[in-house]
Amino acid sequence: MTGTTGSNGNGNGTGDTEALREEIRRTRVELGETMEMLAAKADVKARLKDSAEQAKERVREQAALTVARVRGQAAQGVDLARAQAYDTSVAVRRDPVPWATIAAGAVAAVVVLLIIRGRRR
Repeated sequence: MTGTTGSNGNGNGTGDTEALREEIRRTRVELGETMEMLAAKADVKARLKDSAEQAKERVREQAALTVARVRGQAAQGVDLARAQAYDTSVAVRRDPVPWATIAAGAVAAVVVLLIIRGRRR
């Protein structure tokens, strides 16, 4: 083999031999890593499982965001309803005329019914 001879061509160069051994070791390590990567790509079942796990995690994150958004909107709706109810109660307390009008209308209806009933007898 021509690569095992030293720099002077007599084959006694131990530095070249050590460098060659180190290069072989690195090549074996790289080959092992490449084989692991190829084996991982060839393992379809594991890749599908990983893909499914990633999809589930994305769905969980989206669900959490959606729940948080809906809860926030619901809280805003509750706050708005409370504010409107409070405003309405304040308006009724401030201006009780509509309630008095309704009460007067009810009394008038009862009187009319009594009059009509009294004429039929």
